[in-house]
Amino acid sequence: MEVIVQKTYDEMSKGGAQLIAQTLNAKPNAVLGMATGSTPLGVYKELVRMHKNEGLDFSQVTTFNLDEYVGLPVTHDQSYHYFMHENFFKHVNISHQNIYIPSGTTGNYKAFCDWYEKRIEECGGIDVQILGIGTDGHIAFNEPTSSLSSRTRLKTLAKMTIDDNARFFEKREDVPIYAITMGVGTILEARKLILLANGKGKAQAVKEMVEGPVTSMITASALQLHPSAKVFIDHDAASLLEMKDYYEWIQQKKPGAPQV
Repeated sequence: MEVIVQKTYDEMSKGGAQLIAQTLNAKPNAVLGMATGSTPLGVYKELVRMHKNEGLDFSQVTTFNLDEYVGLPVTHDQSYHYFMHENFFKHVNISHQNIYIPSGTTGNYKAFCDWYEKRIEECGGIDVQILGIGTDGHIAFNEPTSSLSSRTRLKTLAKMTIDDNARFFEKREDVPIYAITMGVGTILEARKLILLANGKGKAQAVKEMVEGPVTSMITASALQLHPSAKVFIDHDAASLLEMKDYYEWIQQKKPGAPQV
């Protein structure tokens, strides 16, 4: 796991977007794993800017989203279908037939989850997966105690997650209780992982993810097991890291490191 501490949210977002752009420039038909929530918005904004101003091409790209609420139609303004189309897809030249987002209204959730896993495999696997982190240390909707080998499935949300997401709904009771989510095992199969976190509210989760043990209680800690995971955080999110100075020292000295 490589920890990259940035001064601001904008710098953090640009760092994540640049890594994605590098992947697309090297592999125009890359498969991207997408995340929702407020944290990746800066990455999507920067990718849209790069598309419009620098010609970053999404015409051959395939995307798979991490998760979706159960029970929300795709037109609901808090569905992740709606979020992705409004904040990213409609602003770039991606083919709609190459966009995959879990269905929150399918008639057979088990069959859909099995199909979703198979479709990722058929597309060659995910090249770069974007991630955020919950205040309780979860990735996607893999709540505490989720198996670190779990696959795409139906998941009951924790009360903390419901509380955290209530700000997006008129009333707390409007927040869905269930979601379809990629599993931790599914996420770990992506070739590269990019996790972003900002703000003091994420500091404890970041500390446990980076410097704590690998545990199903903090599903983001599974990133410690991945050979190519980059964690972009601002100073507030990094504020509880015991080895913060060392992570910053690594970044300072990286340009002069011997080439492997």
